[in-house]
Amino acid sequence: MDKLSGYAFVAAGLSTALATLFYFVYALSGLRAARMETAGIGTTTGSMGLVSGPRTSAIGRYATMLGWLAACALGAGLVFRAIATGHGPFANMYEFSLAFAFGTLVAYMWFERKYHQRILALIALPVALAMMGYAATIPSTIEPLVPALQNNLLLTVHVAVAIVAYGSFSIAFGAAVLYLIQPEGGRWGLPKPQVLDEIGYRAVVVGYPFLTLTIILGAVWANTAWGTYWSWDPKETASLVTWLIYGAYLHARVVRGWRGSRAAWLLALGFAAVLFTYFGNLFFGGLHSYSGLNSTN
Repeated sequence: MDKLSGYAFVAAGLSTALATLFYFVYALSGLRAARMETAGIGTTTGSMGLVSGPRTSAIGRYATMLGWLAACALGAGLVFRAIATGHGPFANMYEFSLAFAFGTLVAYMWFERKYHQRILALIALPVALAMMGYAATIPSTIEPLVPALQNNLLLTVHVAVAIVAYGSFSIAFGAAVLYLIQPEGGRWGLPKPQVLDEIGYRAVVVGYPFLTLTIILGAVWANTAWGTYWSWDPKETASLVTWLIYGAYLHARVVRGWRGSRAAWLLALGFAAVLFTYFGNLFFGGLHSYSGLNSTN
């Protein structure tokens, strides 16, 4: 089963890379169409039936199919890994990095289906690909769980809800970046700013409750494993800071009416905090460090 999981991860990585390429070509065709429209040039159809301006719908469909293939392959790989290890595939940085990538892929595919904005893939899929690339550089050996992790239910549920949160925040980050790079006075093939603002907000609405649940479950687990609900461990503290940043975003948007670039910068800051939370224990140690790279959220 471990070999099968490895093959599935390779297939997922190749599918994600190819999907990213197709989404990039799709985006370029939209950029060209926007520039031609700005210049007052009509689009034409060549002898092969390809439109020389608007996004080619076939390329978009192929990109979407490859995205789903990557998500399914990565999901299968995580299932194979769980069978091989006998517990949820979240016990070390290798497994959690792949789970992070899976959460990002699934969240992206869901938002693409809901909002029909494939351009988000230009940010979301590279995040997933980077996580898979990082996983490929660290040990993937299966080792016995350290005592603190020997709670299969909490291990699975605690990290699984974190994956939902992190995947959703990846989409919010993608929407924020696309919003911030829009040139003044024109969209140049990008989704409308109002749509990006709405996607960023909806992604946080999905992710924030799961992040809250992650922290609560983590406190329960900490009391079971270490005899205290909160110890100001670096990862605990970083998770709290991340929670506060996204809470501030929701407050600013709902209560204060923040929209646009101010809200987008908060989303970018929030995702930076997510990455710091994820990688921070590698540099600062603490109770969440297990045998070097072996750590969990």
